[in-house]
Amino acid sequence: MNPSGTPSGTGQQHPISLYLKIWGLLFVLSTMSYLVDYFHFHGLLRWSLIVIFMLLKAGLIVSVFMHMAWERLSLVYAILVPPLALLVLVGLMFAEAGHTFLTRHLFFN
Repeated sequence: MNPSGTPSGTGQQHPISLYLKIWGLLFVLSTMSYLVDYFHFHGLLRWSLIVIFMLLKAGLIVSVFMHMAWERLSLVYAILVPPLALLVLVGLMFAEAGHTFLTRHLFFN
């Protein structure tokens, strides 16, 4: 037995209702994502909604089905911080690309 009183070698069991609720929520988020196309949203609103629904679904899948919600905080940071740092760097490159494009347009045309 380990210190928590459960026999060693057995994992933590989660109720099936938790997984059914998450599947239902994923179904609702997917439906909302398809409704973005059905209602013919365009431009920034369309892409913002699609990305928001995608990130919500990915977060649910990672936290529940990959059991990240029950992991130690250090492991969660080790897995989530590098992609977030990459997103920040991509955002900085996007801003730099705009500046470079503007500079080339002003001085080389």
